[in-house]
Amino acid sequence: MNPVALIPAGEARVELRSKNSRFIGSAGPAPSVEAARAFLARLRAEFPDASHHVYAFAVGVGASVTHGMSDDGEPSGTAGRPVLAVVQGSGLGDVMVVVTRYFGGTKLGTGGLVKAYGSTAKAVLEVLPVVEKVERIGARLVVPYELHARVRLLIGEAEAEVETEEFGAAVALRLRLRRDRAEDLDLAVRELSAGRVRLEYPA
Repeated sequence: MNPVALIPAGEARVELRSKNSRFIGSAGPAPSVEAARAFLARLRAEFPDASHHVYAFAVGVGASVTHGMSDDGEPSGTAGRPVLAVVQGSGLGDVMVVVTRYFGGTKLGTGGLVKAYGSTAKAVLEVLPVVEKVERIGARLVVPYELHARVRLLIGEAEAEVETEEFGAAVALRLRLRRDRAEDLDLAVRELSAGRVRLEYPA
């Protein structure tokens, strides 16, 4: 998996109209399927008289993503699928998009629905703030006392977080660090210690 992926940094909302129907696009973080359901429930409560709450989500990032969608009563393939296609095309992870429709009295037809739902999803994702999600891993270092201060500096430079430090015959450190920085940190501590210290990855 790519160690860096984009996820929502907050929420966004847009509104589009098509033949008197209102389409309200809402998007936000969904780090789990439960979070996606909670986001949907919040919108159903906010717009209780809406005709439809169509949604699509992508939970996870990279290769391990769970997708979900619903037409919520619209003709099959005209609503949830175009919203999901936009979500997948965006490359975002941990994201939920809900398109709330207020029917305006004029039927849009299959093509009109696909266009309206897809356009609303695209518009809300264009204004959604995003941030990098960085994959972090656990690692362990056993460091002689004479190298402790210098290794701590290297850990800081690698933007790693020290979770625990145990002082015994040597100093044992448990770290959380970015997967994409692990190799550089390992090389740096091995160089500093002439090969005596290296990153260990817990099983």
